[in-house]
Amino acid sequence: MNPDFRSTALCAAISLCLVPVARAQDAPTLDSVQVTATRIEKPLDEALASVTVIDRADIEASQAPDLIDLLGRQAGIDIARTGGPGGASTVFLRGGNSNHALVLIDGIRVGSTGQGVFDFAHLPLEQIERIEIVRGPRAAFWGSDAIGGVIHVFTRDPSAPSARATVGSYGRRGASAGAGLGDSRQGLGFTAGYQRLDGFSATNPDATFAFDTDEDGYRNRNLSLRGRTELGSHRLAVQVISTDADVEFDQGLTQARNTSGGVTLAGELTDRWTHQLTAGHAREDLASESSFSNEFHSRRNSVDWVNHLRTGDAQAVHFGLNWQRETGANSNVFDGDVFDRSRTSKALFAGYGGRFGAHVLDLSLRRDDSDQFGGATTGNVGWGWAFSELARLRLSWGEGFRAPNFNELYYPDSGFGYAGNPDLRPEQSSTWEFGLEVEPAAGHRLGASVYRSRVRDLIAFAAPLTNNAININRAELEGVELEYRFRREAWTLGGNFTWQDAIDAGTGDPLLRRAKRKAHLDLGYRLGNGLELGLDGDYVSDRADFGADLDAYALAHLRVSWQFTPAWRVEARLENLTDRDYALAYGYNTPGRSTMLNLVWNGKD
Repeated sequence: MNPDFRSTALCAAISLCLVPVARAQDAPTLDSVQVTATRIEKPLDEALASVTVIDRADIEASQAPDLIDLLGRQAGIDIARTGGPGGASTVFLRGGNSNHALVLIDGIRVGSTGQGVFDFAHLPLEQIERIEIVRGPRAAFWGSDAIGGVIHVFTRDPSAPSARATVGSYGRRGASAGAGLGDSRQGLGFTAGYQRLDGFSATNPDATFAFDTDEDGYRNRNLSLRGRTELGSHRLAVQVISTDADVEFDQGLTQARNTSGGVTLAGELTDRWTHQLTAGHAREDLASESSFSNEFHSRRNSVDWVNHLRTGDAQAVHFGLNWQRETGANSNVFDGDVFDRSRTSKALFAGYGGRFGAHVLDLSLRRDDSDQFGGATTGNVGWGWAFSELARLRLSWGEGFRAPNFNELYYPDSGFGYAGNPDLRPEQSSTWEFGLEVEPAAGHRLGASVYRSRVRDLIAFAAPLTNNAININRAELEGVELEYRFRREAWTLGGNFTWQDAIDAGTGDPLLRRAKRKAHLDLGYRLGNGLELGLDGDYVSDRADFGADLDAYALAHLRVSWQFTPAWRVEARLENLTDRDYALAYGYNTPGRSTMLNLVWNGKD
């Protein structure tokens, strides 16, 4: 481990341990429920992982302009975007590659079978009820891709009607509405939205490819449906979300259509045995209209059966099965059909865990088998100790793997140093993590995580030695994450700080677009008469990119909201208060000082 990081980790742990412990009357507690870390409902203090839960109230209070901006504020997450809203967006979780984070929507895997990533640019915040971010490997629970962790998005619950209208800089305008009917036993609802921006030029003269000063706009149409009904001791639920986006770029247009959904039957088999059976589908269709028109189609069908069997008052066995069929097809104007391939994977997983007095234990093991890449076995071990009513430490070890995507496997040799290789092995990882959560005084909550990951068999295109993708690289990822939250009466204060070292172990070079240091701070104050003020700040250190280094930057944002009736609220946000020039990707522009105004109706009488 890098000596600087070893010292930082030690200091962080000691500083938290030395905080005087007193009862936290008004602090956010550790008993919030999450479902992503182990695929079953558990309080946060039994997750044995670094978990962030962002609920609908947090989303609205943040006034974030889009999902990629909201994710970039979280500890351990770096973001990149090629241009303004709607531009291709990527997320790096704990220093891993963009395809090292498993992305789920309502429990359905949505990453493209082509590049192995999900573009968060097209998923509007108006469609989201809750986000759970689990840092660290989760392959023993979820299988491929969860090397850096899992980002799980839950779509909006339309049981309470709502509506929103938005206007802002760069020709931003949009509207959304949701409504539902039914009762506690059954119901049906929808949320629909539309966004449009005239935008600004996506690129600048530093761009490697064509540069044009025209405005690059964005349009997004989206719809989600949710339904549920009770069948005896079981509940049958259906959820579907679809987005249809048009993204303008210099001298071209990309049409991006994404749809995912599932049918779930869940309930009790006995008084100690509950289960959940889900059939899911996800698809992505990309069509690029330019001098080099290109299309990609991704399909994934899946079936998951997850079981939870209580073996004691606070202990349980969990086990389940997974089956999925993935298909990817690519074509372009010059070559016609480039590839059209499929593969089928099956998995079996099991685990045991629970609370034993002040201790929590979790053991899990999973076996994945594929007719394309063979198999992978992954495990996870976690232990937690609540050494006081208000403090808990955790220690975990876990493995991860990533199956090669279809581009890496089957893209033909075009002579430009990029060609697939059907003999690729899955990437594999192992991670140690230490964590500590403390509620030291009334209204305060502190958290710290120290981790060290090693990734082997990384897939790279090694031109000019060969045009084919090969398993050649290794990565070393280590870091420290600190989080703080304070809430008392009219004041809220929160922040997080991330130190990380993400390097190519073979060359010692830093991995691209991952900052060594980043921080976020938000301050809020609630006045009388429904008026609230807020100030947000972000800092990101310099980082390497293709062709050049990206400079460090600091941004400040101001937000105001006024709940002038129980049902109506108006929000105003001033983004990039100091009109700072900065870059998320070399050669691509970002917004300057800009404004956004929202009128919100929450359906209350």
